[in-house]
Amino acid sequence: MESFLNHLVFGIYPYLALATLAIGSVIRFDREPYSWRSGSSQLLRRKQLMWGSVLFHVGVLFIFGGHLVGLLTPIALFDALGISHGAKQLLAIIAGGIAGVMAIVGATLLIHRRFFDPRVRASSSFSDNMVILLLWVQLALGLATIPISAQHLDGHEMVKFMTWAQGIFTFQGDAASHVIDAHPIFKLHLFLGLTILLIFPFTRLVHMLSAPVRYLWRPGYQIVRSRRSLGRG
Repeated sequence: MESFLNHLVFGIYPYLALATLAIGSVIRFDREPYSWRSGSSQLLRRKQLMWGSVLFHVGVLFIFGGHLVGLLTPIALFDALGISHGAKQLLAIIAGGIAGVMAIVGATLLIHRRFFDPRVRASSSFSDNMVILLLWVQLALGLATIPISAQHLDGHEMVKFMTWAQGIFTFQGDAASHVIDAHPIFKLHLFLGLTILLIFPFTRLVHMLSAPVRYLWRPGYQIVRSRRSLGRG
């Protein structure tokens, strides 16, 4: 029974989550392009939003990039570069820990603002509230894995998750077997991460897929004209 549930959650569920992420995002962008935004409430309690948003987004970007590189880079490449599993594990603990603390502090500020400011609370949807709470829990779970990882500085545990992730992306049927004996906190962290990917297309998180590249060459000033002046012209 345990083996079946493990295969269901970590062998089949990842494909369901990734397929929903890809197909759902394309359909939403095609059918509801005007909903493809973050829905900012920056005019309300702006200072707290600024600190919370900067800490949260910087932290999450570092975490996402670290997970992407750490999990999907072939193990043979690290070996060829002379980077030991222990060194990679230590780097992940230190860098991930710093980024995780930044992100969860930012998320806490955003949650406080969203739930305790009457105007922001009134303009927030159920989806907005659910997403920020799920992300906070996910960040907390990620930080909770650090003490466990610190007990395995040989990097053996990390290799398990690398093998699992790469097995999923290379369609290996036994990928789930690599994490069957992982600590429950790691499993819960993986499951919630996959769930966030599953609901991704149906929330404001989709704005993460739109990189504002055009702002790099946009002029630093804007010309604003009143309707009266336009009427004279």
